[in-house]
Amino acid sequence: MKSSSRRSRQEAAESADPLTRLSPIRFGRAILGDLDEAERREWWLGNGRGAYASGTTALDLTRRYHGLLIAPIDPPLGRAVVLTKADATLNADGRQYPLFTNRWGGGSVAPSGYLLLESFHLEGTVPVWRFACGGRIVEERVWMEPGANTVYVAWRLDGGPDDSPATLSVSFTANGRDHHGETWMPGFNPELAAEGACLTVNVPSRFTLHIGGTGGSIDPRGDWYENFDLPVERERGLAERDAHRHVGDGSLPLTPGRLAGYAASVEGAPSVDLDAALARRHAWDRGVLERAIAADPIYADAPGWVMRLALATDLYVFARPLAGVPDGQSVVAGYPWFGDWGRDTMISLPGLCLATGRFDTARRILMTFARFVDRGMLPNMFPGAGDTADYNTVDAGLWFFEAWRAYVATTGDVAALREVFPLLADMVDWHVKGTRYGIGVDPADGLLHAGEPGVQLTWMDARVGDWVVTPRMGKPVEINALWYNALAAMAEMAEVAGKSGASYRDMAGHARDGFARFVMPGGAGLYDVIDGPDGADASLRPNQIFAVSLPASPLDPAQRRDVLRRCGAALVTSYGLRSLAPEDPHYRGVYRGGVVDRDGAYHQGPVWAWLLGPWAIAHYRVYGDAAAAQRWLEPIGDHLHDAGLGHVSEIYEGDTPHLPRGCPAQAWSVACVLEAWWRLENARRGTRPEVVAAR
Repeated sequence: MKSSSRRSRQEAAESADPLTRLSPIRFGRAILGDLDEAERREWWLGNGRGAYASGTTALDLTRRYHGLLIAPIDPPLGRAVVLTKADATLNADGRQYPLFTNRWGGGSVAPSGYLLLESFHLEGTVPVWRFACGGRIVEERVWMEPGANTVYVAWRLDGGPDDSPATLSVSFTANGRDHHGETWMPGFNPELAAEGACLTVNVPSRFTLHIGGTGGSIDPRGDWYENFDLPVERERGLAERDAHRHVGDGSLPLTPGRLAGYAASVEGAPSVDLDAALARRHAWDRGVLERAIAADPIYADAPGWVMRLALATDLYVFARPLAGVPDGQSVVAGYPWFGDWGRDTMISLPGLCLATGRFDTARRILMTFARFVDRGMLPNMFPGAGDTADYNTVDAGLWFFEAWRAYVATTGDVAALREVFPLLADMVDWHVKGTRYGIGVDPADGLLHAGEPGVQLTWMDARVGDWVVTPRMGKPVEINALWYNALAAMAEMAEVAGKSGASYRDMAGHARDGFARFVMPGGAGLYDVIDGPDGADASLRPNQIFAVSLPASPLDPAQRRDVLRRCGAALVTSYGLRSLAPEDPHYRGVYRGGVVDRDGAYHQGPVWAWLLGPWAIAHYRVYGDAAAAQRWLEPIGDHLHDAGLGHVSEIYEGDTPHLPRGCPAQAWSVACVLEAWWRLENARRGTRPEVVAAR
């Protein structure tokens, strides 16, 4: 009876732990023993301050961005590769077992530690490898300290007290280059010092890396490991070789059943209490899910893949202190190469924050960006330290209105709305009288026009030198859907803030009447751009879906069905919407090659995952069946086992099988799918009407 009672209590505790509700992401030898498959799957960790760690399930480097600690040495996002690898070899029973893999130029792979891998899984966000080394089993874990530029690497040896002693030999490699850049070997000559199990790697006037172990010793080294092969960079048409400084060798005793390993930090000597540090990481992950459940009980029995998305949101929000806003926050648009973008942040905010109960964060992000509004516009790319903001975007500011609408509708924070409303009103005024890059309202039809030669202003913003691939000058369809939505939102928010919304309602009516000019004859959907240099552009692109998915639609029900039918017939795939219909002569079904090839194809066919959320919402708006609309989102649950594990890729090839490309972990891809599921689940259950209301 006692044993049964203990099992019942244990089962109850596990059922209460939201981490047990995550869909398992786990691989065995069938994947891990195939180097191409093991390298294709990557893990990504963040600390909430812009730092990250990343790598493959094979434990080798395939990108210039892979490493154990890529930290913002020049805050907020001047990130440098600091600690690259901690390659461990198990010494047991008179044999050596490499617990790592390296690719070298010329095609050699040595050692081939991936062949010892028995399994890999994610423990919350923590990657866990399990190696079978003869009669021994070793587990390895990597995690980051929330809120600190600190990473942990730990191993646990299975076995009993009668097993013979075992040790690890650990080789540390480091660097100091920008994470986008290439290594210049003469430029990285750190001062190395070691005492016992501690090593310091000091780059004067830049950073000091502190590495501390749970035991044993570390001896400093100073040679270089050259000719690392980077196949993903080669595929991208970029430099495919790298080198890293060999800064130290550690010797670490292993006691069966106990964690042993290292902590590495650029914030002083870190604690090496690994059990406590791992418990903090798990508690942090658990807290992300508990906050979502507390904010909306629908997560209490949500599918495991949805809970994975909810946990994934934490990777993208980071601290961005500003003068006057010490607790400012923003959003990393994607890993590894994006910073924080105005457009991406506003599109992502409802899914990252409102759908997960992170309401204070949503407010801080909105207020952070409010400080950078200029001439009615939000910056496209958030400025770095000492930089000037760049305002070459027509839609970031329009998404800002929608983010505020969603925030107020979800939280009821009228005080914040009253504080920001004069700024929002000024933004509307600037759009009416005209602002940068030809952005302004045409008084004839109430629509927004935008664009100048040589400038890319919409989200389809690829540019190669002076070639703007999709200029879309004139009146783009999604810009005017957003404009109408913004005016309708302002009419409502004005009244909530205690002001008259009549003028905004009148402008919205004028824009709605003008929007009829986008409607193509014969039920063919909407023009992509009207009043452009060459007239109307009838290219079938996904931009028209926003005229249906946004809360305020300028279309009648029949027109909405036509849009859904046209997009569904040619653009919708399992992972998102194609950026151009396959029958178009400019369609590019694959996304490969160098920078020119890839940027030239970026919006000419690749599937964009962030559009899957608006598609599902539009489907519900047309047919009223929330469960049917949700089913369009379910294939993303399968993708969470590919590319950036537990995350959603930026893009996929337009041709089947829609291979993932671009960033393996993209904020708006995660956010828009999660937001759509959240809104549709509330619609299905008839709960929280404010999250699904349409106007």
